[in-house]
Amino acid sequence: MARLRLSLIVSSICLTLFASGVFSQSTFTFINQCSYPVWPGLLGAPQPPTTGFFLNSGGDSNTVSIPASFSGNLWGRTLCSTNANGQLTCGTGDCSSGTVECSGKGPASPITLFEINLDSTYGLDYYDVSLVNGFNVPMSVVPQGGTGDCGTVGCPTDINAECPAELQVIGNWGEVVGCMSACEAFGGPTYCCNGPGGCSSCGPTSYSEFFKSACPQAYSYACDSGTHTCASPTYTITFCP
Repeated sequence: MARLRLSLIVSSICLTLFASGVFSQSTFTFINQCSYPVWPGLLGAPQPPTTGFFLNSGGDSNTVSIPASFSGNLWGRTLCSTNANGQLTCGTGDCSSGTVECSGKGPASPITLFEINLDSTYGLDYYDVSLVNGFNVPMSVVPQGGTGDCGTVGCPTDINAECPAELQVIGNWGEVVGCMSACEAFGGPTYCCNGPGGCSSCGPTSYSEFFKSACPQAYSYACDSGTHTCASPTYTITFCP
């Protein structure tokens, strides 16, 4: 009888945890349609089951189940290689962990960044793609099966090919591998919206308008708009859509 009571108590606790979302998960499918490899990175809490992995070019994919209470960022690293000491380093988006797993370390700018809070308020996910810290790889995020303002976000345009000279990040072979935001390149309240007036005294600039024109579904500067809310979707994140 004691074992039966204990079993019923455990079952009741488990049902409560499932109902509260503790054991719930959201599915993220990553697809790399670029002509080059991409190493996705993940940073947030609670820590997902993987914080980084490899996707080969030409449609390689990986599906990750992430806790429903996750709040954090996802991005793509490019131009990665292993040095003589066996450490992984990346030309863009490097998280300085020295391994495929980022293990709690964030990305270096410039970076195309997917920001998300899962199930954060009233069962809604809040998400966007941000170019506030610049751009390194085309990305789109498509929520599927949810309800609400479940719009596609992202920057499918290769901004590197159009990046103004003063924002360009040049790779080892003279190619443009990233495009800094004006805030990253120049700093200051005009571009970073970090002055005393905050967003009330900060508006778009010619640089943020360049990003917005190329990628209207992404944040172009700190005080831009572009957050969506969606209930219970799954997500497909595609590099070079």
